[in-house]
Amino acid sequence: MTSVVLSGFLSSGAAARPLHGEPAPGPEAVAPAVVDLAEVPVEPPVQPSRTAGRELFGADCDIGTEGSTVTAYCHNGYPETDLVSLHVECDRWWDVDGDGAAVAIGPAGRAELTGRCYKEVRSAWVTHRRPPQSPRPVPSGNR
Repeated sequence: MTSVVLSGFLSSGAAARPLHGEPAPGPEAVAPAVVDLAEVPVEPPVQPSRTAGRELFGADCDIGTEGSTVTAYCHNGYPETDLVSLHVECDRWWDVDGDGAAVAIGPAGRAELTGRCYKEVRSAWVTHRRPPQSPRPVPSGNR
């Protein structure tokens, strides 16, 4: 019995048949794909140049608002120190907007910044900047 059932599945007569004498769809019913080789580029497209390690800068900050309080959680995944500041714009015209002091986040460092409005918060964002470079000492020569 098993061989009869298996042979029924393996034979070409077991394929689905269309209704009302329509032709069966198959590979010959589909138009062949045409590829114009002149449109295929000889070389792969030019990739944008990778940014130098010095250009990778800026802590990743997530900002959340709860009521009238804004909290930013920042993590610096880059090898340079990032000075981050939280800025809060309040919705009411009489409510004082806030610009927080800059906080230095070193490599692999984290910081939590908070700000608030008296009433509703319209928007909040974090700015990033590099710390000022200290001047290098000039070596004194033998005179």
